[in-house]
Parts: sequence; structure tokens; C-alpha cells
Amino acid sequence: MEIKENLKSVLSSLPDQPGVYQYFDENGEILYVGKAKNLKKRVCSYFQKEHDYAKLNLLVRKIASINYIVVKTEWDALLLENSLIKKHQPRYNVMLKDDKTYPWICIKKEPYPRIFPTRKIIRDGSEYFGPYASVTLMKTVLEFVRRLYPLRTCSLNLTEENIEKKKFKRCLEYHLGNCKGPCEGLQPKDDYDYSIAQIRQILKGNINSVIRYLKTQMTEYSGKWEFEKAQDLKVKLDLLEKYQSHSAVVSPTISNVDVFTILADEKSGYVNYLKIVNGAIIQSHTIELSKKLNEGDEELLLLGIADLRQRFDSDSIEILLSQPIEAEIPEVTVIVPQKGDKKRLIELSENNLKYYIREKQMLASLASPKKREDEKLEQMKKDLHLTELPHRIECFDNSNIQGAYPVAAMTVFVDGKPSKKDYRHFNIKTVEGPDDFASMEEVIYRRYKRLLEENQPLPQLIVIDGGKGQLSSALKSLETLGIADKMGIIGIAKKLEEIYFPGDPIPLYLDKRSITLRIIQQIRDEAHRFGITHHRKRRSKGSFQTSLTGIEGIGEKTAEKLLKKFGSVARIKDAPVDEIAKIVGKDKAGKLLATLSANQTVTQ
Repeated sequence: MEIKENLKSVLSSLPDQPGVYQYFDENGEILYVGKAKNLKKRVCSYFQKEHDYAKLNLLVRKIASINYIVVKTEWDALLLENSLIKKHQPRYNVMLKDDKTYPWICIKKEPYPRIFPTRKIIRDGSEYFGPYASVTLMKTVLEFVRRLYPLRTCSLNLTEENIEKKKFKRCLEYHLGNCKGPCEGLQPKDDYDYSIAQIRQILKGNINSVIRYLKTQMTEYSGKWEFEKAQDLKVKLDLLEKYQSHSAVVSPTISNVDVFTILADEKSGYVNYLKIVNGAIIQSHTIELSKKLNEGDEELLLLGIADLRQRFDSDSIEILLSQPIEAEIPEVTVIVPQKGDKKRLIELSENNLKYYIREKQMLASLASPKKREDEKLEQMKKDLHLTELPHRIECFDNSNIQGAYPVAAMTVFVDGKPSKKDYRHFNIKTVEGPDDFASMEEVIYRRYKRLLEENQPLPQLIVIDGGKGQLSSALKSLETLGIADKMGIIGIAKKLEEIYFPGDPIPLYLDKRSITLRIIQQIRDEAHRFGITHHRKRRSKGSFQTSLTGIEGIGEKTAEKLLKKFGSVARIKDAPVDEIAKIVGKDKAGKLLATLSANQTVTQ
């Protein structure tokens, strides 16, 4: 690979130390930020050969200048890389997709600190705990700590000076027992700060230390015969122990541990983070990293670890991973567990990832009906071995009773849904007697001959209601028209719902729950319903013809006028000839009455 002259001197002067490198284009726009254990080896590797990944070759050709920053360790490089990516969002870097604003619990930095939920972090010295993926969970935690320790919820400026000057009065929360009245100096500052310290430990997951302290205090109160205070602490202990029993998931000996797992597909990597304290999960969070240069799982996992530990200010000295990494994290033990409670934590984290990805796909599907329909069509294409997505499906069904009044129906599905405006009926013209095969051959020929003559697009799939015989007859017409290879065609036999393909004597049996079979059944049932409806109308017209329209000179429209005027054939027979003549004329009126009088049995 040819190297630009201005880059050669930079490449030759790169140090053999950890650091971060930045690539810029000729306009000074940052293209890429990367980290390296050895800057010289890593950066030079970009320019030593053509790469298999085309986008990477394009990146290298765009590089006009290189900057680098030397750091002490590879981990420092990773943290700096993560910070620079967030700041500059270079085009060719992995992009963090975390569009949700999760809620946190804030302990506000102020006299008599308030505790409240927030989605906005302000760096003013306040403490933040979370984030909580579930708002319900966050509210439950807040309600729990407020039951344990009544605190103020007002936003008054409770400085010592303001309290001494008695600027404030107790509110309703005090009278309800939800606050101890620090605004009027009714609750000492030390007592309030003690409550905040205990809540801080609970939010961090250090429930055991709080329980030990409360037990000691309860014993002291009991020894002093201060039973009311002791009983109050016992209620708090019961709440804490109940809360702890619901939170514990593994051995309580596993404490202050971070868990990271990764799952990736062609476009993205997903990293899940669990924070474990005293065997309880106190934090869980998943991030999505969008690939740009075909990054591997280890690279994505490292970026996820750096981002999440920084974000949650983690001080865990042990990390559990789903796969090994080469990078060393200072003062941290990295373990890839193979069995036991720690392995179960990895499995739990991976399950969180699977649920996250499944929910994301479901939400994307709901947000995009077209995508959902395309997925159905993709599945049909795969199941039925089609060469195209079956955007348009046409289904045919014959209907007759012992050969009488033979008809056929065609129903149409577009993108998996009925398109009723495209439904068609066919009266069989060339076939005599009950011959389903010949009827199907006629209908298919007439349908697609007309489409070809009118230069209309053909469907991607034809469904024949019937087995091998009907399918062969339909195929014969398509071959005659020279379009047998232009679309897919299948037959569906009703008894066992077998799917037949041309030239294959062995049917396909689809899973009864499959979307492909469901759509085929729907369009087949529609064709059957539509055909039966038309057949009933034909039969009705046939019986109508045996009475009035069978008489010479009386057509369907004339017969309809007569029935509308007189109500029935019997009344027509008894009507005055002059009245009938007003509709059909004198000659036809006479013939009509003569014929009706000659018939002893009249079928309407």
C-alpha cells in the first residue's frame, strides 16, 4: 500500500508505548480514534498491506494526518479512547447506541440532603445511584428507604442560619409522619445525616453493614429499657432482611464484583453489565455498540467495560467475563468462570442480553410494519424455495356440484394481506361435467393469457387448492404460455395440508404454527369462501332460468322487471294481459301467459 510522504515521518517516529492515535482527513475532520498497547506496531499495521475489509481500505486512503497521545498503560489508552470517541464521534468508530435516558436516585449535596429520582446528572457534588432500567423498581427502592428513614421532600434552603431565624414552618408531611421537621430544628443534623449514611449504604447494596449496625443499636436500646426505640429498629430490620431476601441471587460471599458479557451480530455488539454486592444485583445495564470496521467481540467488550465502569464509577476489584481478553486492567482481577455461582452470574448476564435483543427486535418490528411484513415474506421465500419474495400471491379454487354450474375463484394476497379489489370469479366455459383438472387448466390459461396480453406484472407465487392432479393441470397451462419458470407455483391438499411442488411426488409438511402455512391456509380459505359465494349465485340464477328466462323472448332483465312489478310468477300468471304488456309488449305478454298456463308446476 502506497504511503503518503507526510505520513512516513510520523510512522517512523511513533513510540513503542501504549497510547491513543487519531486519524484526520485532508479537511482536518477526525476520521478514527484508536488505542494501542504499542503505538508503532498498531498504527504501522494499517499501512503495510491491503485489508480484506473494503471499508478499512477506504479509511486508510482518506488519512491525511496522524496525532497520537502516549499514556502509561493499555487500560489508560482504552479509557482515553472511549472519552475521545464520545467527544468527537468519528465516522469510522464504533458508535454507542444508548438512546434511553434512565432514571437515577440522587442524594443532593445540600444541608439536610433530599433524595429524589432524576434523569439528569448534574456534576455539583451530589451522589447518583443507578441507573434503574425499570422506573417501577426505582420507585420501589425510594419508597422502601423512605419507609425506613423519614426525610424532607421540600426544596427549602435549610441552612443553620435560616432554621435559627425560624423562617419556615412544618408542613403536612410532618403531620403525616413522613418528615421529622428539620425545617424548625425538630430533627438534629446528626440524626438526619445518620439516616442519609444508612440510605447511602443501602443504595450501594451494603445492606449487611446496615443490618449489623441496627442490631447493635437495638440491643443497646433494649438494655436501657427504651423498648419503643428498640421496636422501631426491629421494624426496620424486618424490612431490610425481607428486601435482602428478594435481592439475593447467588452466594452472599460474592461481593463487589462486576460482570460483563457480550453478544454480537453482523451490525452491532451488545454488552451487559451487572454489579454484584453481597450476592445481590444492585445494577444492571445493557449498551449497544454499532460496528463500523468489522470490529471483533474482544474489541467491543473492552470498549463496553471501559464505558460502563466509568459511567457507574465502579471500584470493583474483580471482573467476571464471558470470554478472555488480552488487555490488563490495573488493580483488577479478571476471571472467566467455568462453573459454580460465578458461572451462573455469567449465564444470568447472557440471558439479560438475549432478552434485551429480543425486546429491541420486537419494538423495531412494531415500529415498522413494513419490516414485519418483509420478515414474513422472507420466511415464505425460504420455506417454499422461491427465487423472489412473494409480494403478490394468487390462489385458485374450483367449485361445482356434480358438474353443474362449474365456477372458479381467484383470491389475491399482497404483502401477506388480502387485496379484495383484485379477487376474480371465472365461469367455466370449455369443460363439460365434473372435471376439476380440466377446469383448473382452463382458468389458469385464461388468467395468465390475459395478463400477458395486457402486459400486466405476474405474481411471485401461485397457490392451487388441490393436490398433484390440479397442480399438474395448472402447470400445463403455464408451460403452454411459456411462463412456467417465471413464478413459483404450489398445490395445497386439504386433508393433511401437504404442500406439493411441480415434479416432486413427495409433499412438504410445514409446521402447523409456521407463518408460511398460516398465510397459505388463509388465502386458500378465502378462495374457497369466495368461490362458494359465486357458485350459490350461479345456482340461484339457474333455478331462475327454469321458470321465466326459459320462455322464448324473456331474458334475465325482463324477468327481473316482471318479478319486481308483480312479486312472483304465480301473480304474473293471474295478472291482466294489459298490465304485462306494459312491460314486455302485447305479443310477448300473450306468449308468456300461454306458456305459464300450460305449466302446472312452476319453479321460481
